Amino acid sequence: MLISNANIEIRNQISAFEKRIDDMHLEFYKYYNGEEHRLPNLEGFERELLLFSRKKIIDIELSKNLDRVLYKFQNRKKIWLSWVEETRHKAKKESPHHHI
Repeated sequence: MLISNANIEIRNQISAFEKRIDDMHLEFYKYYNGEEHRLPNLEGFERELLLFSRKKIIDIELSKNLDRVLYKFQNRKKIWLSWVEETRHKAKKESPHHHI
């Protein structure tokens, strides 16, 4: 019973991480579109996810699910960083250059 309760907790934590990835994707999208002016805390979330991923997960299905969520995070992170780069590039183009 103790193992299954631990597995339920791990499954819930993995699901919560996946939901946060989806939420963060929406936040980055809003930033990219200029609706939000503050970047989401990617570094803090990444540290939290990395710390969790170091736990020893014995259940194979849970381990595969965590791997899938980690893969999703890495793919989304690439998208987010490209959006940030594009946004900064656009901002540089749009800012007036004054020469004195």
